[in-house]
Amino acid sequence: MKEIQEIVRAYDEAQKANKKTALATVVHVEGSSYRRPGARMLVTEDGELTGAISGGCLEGDALRKARLVMVQQKSLLVTYDTTDDDDAKLGVGLGCNGIIHILIEPIHPEQQTNPIQLLKAILTDRQNAVLVTLFSLADRHAHQFGTCLLQVESGAVTENMPDPLLKEALLADAQEVLFQKASTIKTYINSEKPLTAFVEFIPPAVSLVIVGAGNDVMPLVQIATIVGWEVIVVDGRANYATQERFPGVKKVLVSKADKVLTQLHVDERTVFALMTHNYNYDIAMLRELISINTPYIGSLGPKKKLSRMLDELQEEGITLTAKQQEKIFGPVGLDLGAETSEEIALSIVAEIKAILSKKDAGFLRDKSETIHARHPLIIKKSLMDETAKATCEIKAAF
Repeated sequence: MKEIQEIVRAYDEAQKANKKTALATVVHVEGSSYRRPGARMLVTEDGELTGAISGGCLEGDALRKARLVMVQQKSLLVTYDTTDDDDAKLGVGLGCNGIIHILIEPIHPEQQTNPIQLLKAILTDRQNAVLVTLFSLADRHAHQFGTCLLQVESGAVTENMPDPLLKEALLADAQEVLFQKASTIKTYINSEKPLTAFVEFIPPAVSLVIVGAGNDVMPLVQIATIVGWEVIVVDGRANYATQERFPGVKKVLVSKADKVLTQLHVDERTVFALMTHNYNYDIAMLRELISINTPYIGSLGPKKKLSRMLDELQEEGITLTAKQQEKIFGPVGLDLGAETSEEIALSIVAEIKAILSKKDAGFLRDKSETIHARHPLIIKKSLMDETAKATCEIKAAF
């Protein structure tokens, strides 16, 4: 989400300077690559790059091709095959051992449904969204439709689809992606040539609510902001919870614990870290949090402190279910051997990321399978007649 925010910001600056722009998107990957489908990079006519489509090895060549796209005002699908050991023929040292398909689209500012406008719409509200990018893997020289449809969880749809049959199929698959909360790639067969769609699930940014405004919170704010999370700082002390102490956070609240949630929008991407160093405030906050829909509540301090709080709540008649207990983490953070407030902040952010990604946070070297799961995700659907709607899977790595 941070990459999208930065791309939108860079595009607005380019517009003020009357610069032409193009958007490069990783739409499909077979095998290994540094960035996965959904990685984006904005290119301006004078060579400014925002975002990334690789670890730095593809950007130079993509810049040259993006300039061509801006001149011709025509989308281009570029394929980089890094499975050959001899990367020198590409002019770059890749070593990713994968095939990377990148769609480069010119941005037409006058179009209300251009890719950047669709990205802006995603940032407007905190809700899950699906963005569809349509291209032709079968013929790279064919017309590349590009980013053409956005559907958000509320049901609102923004699209630029001339083919009603294709639109119907895409909307159905967008609904399925919203339900599954996982991106997919599908190929649609029509009367001409097959078209492939990257149907991308985009959740809202993580919202980290830090309960506590001491000095040890500052590194956590900084690291969470760097990774693109929205940060809210809450404390009962007005002299600690100030915007001046925490510049760049979304909100700073001075509030009693039992009034905090009435001032927040909490969803499944909202997480909490209790860091007040005030037992009474922490337990009052925990009392409010245990019944809400949050995947993570972190409690700073020793395990004995958390056990005491839970025992006290039980004495009040508040018995936690197994599901409620699973979302409480104390002591907070991964076991990194952290000592300083900066190291503790790193361990907290890493733990939250692992929980939200449903990972065990082990060493990557110990994984027997690939880092990113690969599934047969390209599915053919006939758009020519209703009798030909039988589907078949094509093995492809996503």
